[in-house]
Amino acid sequence: MKIKVKDKVLVTAGKYKGKTGVVMRVLEKQGKVTVEKVNIRTRHIKKTATHAGQRLQYEAPLAVSNVKLICPSCNKTTRVGYKMPDKGKKYRICKKCSESVEQAKSKVEKKK
Repeated sequence: MKIKVKDKVLVTAGKYKGKTGVVMRVLEKQGKVTVEKVNIRTRHIKKTATHAGQRLQYEAPLAVSNVKLICPSCNKTTRVGYKMPDKGKKYRICKKCSESVEQAKSKVEKKK
């Protein structure tokens, strides 16, 4: 899957179209991702003798086809490509600016 945890994404379809958020969880077998503060659902918990009733809000998974990666280098929505260096691991790149998505992400984390 081309979208990973902690990637910034834009929702391209559905009720939350146009919203951006950070990927919290990736469900690879189902082809879904959970995005922070997007696709909020409410679960009603019935009261019992020991617990009061409550409403829980949580982020439900979205189809990965409905989100698009935002490149940390150029801040544009982009498709993901791959580069294979002579030595080292394969890494993801932005198709628009050809910068590595992983390297730019690590630079942002170091600044914080």
